Amino acid sequence: MKICCMFAGQGAQTPGMGRDFAEADAEVMALYDRANAILGFDLKKLCFEGPAEELTKSNICQPAIFVTSYAAFLSLKKRKGVTFDCAAGLSLGEWGALCAAGVLDFESTLKVLEARGRFMQEACELTPSGMIAIVGATPEQLAALCEATGCTVANVNSAAQQVLSGSKDQIAAAAAKAKELGIKRAIPLATAGAFHSPFMAPAREKLAKVLESIEFKAPTMPVLSNITAKPHSSDPAEIKAMMLEQVTGTTNWAADVEAAKALGCDTFVEFGPGKVLSGLVKKIDPALNVTNVADLASLDATLAVL
Repeated sequence: MKICCMFAGQGAQTPGMGRDFAEADAEVMALYDRANAILGFDLKKLCFEGPAEELTKSNICQPAIFVTSYAAFLSLKKRKGVTFDCAAGLSLGEWGALCAAGVLDFESTLKVLEARGRFMQEACELTPSGMIAIVGATPEQLAALCEATGCTVANVNSAAQQVLSGSKDQIAAAAAKAKELGIKRAIPLATAGAFHSPFMAPAREKLAKVLESIEFKAPTMPVLSNITAKPHSSDPAEIKAMMLEQVTGTTNWAADVEAAKALGCDTFVEFGPGKVLSGLVKKIDPALNVTNVADLASLDATLAVL
């Protein structure tokens, strides 16, 4: 068995996340207390109790999902000495994967994600923009849709599902044009703005300044890049460059899964709230073993699989 550990992205947040891990383990509870001290606000309370509308704010949900995902990761590692063969994550989840591989420490990852979320939220507020999920489009249809509307591909989740980013007008045009092109479904998403697109250029510029003071190390296991779908290099400067590119570039989760398979991985374990990545992996290749660790019950189920 070769195992890829996966870390959830934005949108997976839910009130109550991480609470049972923390109540069952003083070390995990201390992790949330450390997060509170680092961030200067009560992230623990927001994770455990909500409200949901606060958790959806990018500067809160990004560190909240990371801490909860890392808590799930530590909970499994403490219960069973699992060795992972590679790590991957979607968007902010890629930062969790880098932390799990020792590229950044917990405190640095938390600081980066609070800043990243804040900068992305600020970029959203500069220009009205959004995202739209495209389901069942052929490559030709997708290309025609982008050319006709000016939208760009933000996420490649699977062969059958992509997400486009654009201005509010471009997203509205894409919804109409998709019907005209005979695309199966086009679903506007309730996001704050056009993530993973040129609209995030101001966030990328600000994040670059933050990363100047953050120490990166060589990964202890392969970490798959959302941008290249290849393992990050051992050069910290190159990893930083790729993570800045990720703010404005296309994330290709489908290619990351194929890259993990090429490394020999046949088992995928998702850490953090929800099962979004688990569902996508199953769609990409139903033959793969997929499990998740979101709470104590799913931890026990995953331990039984491993």
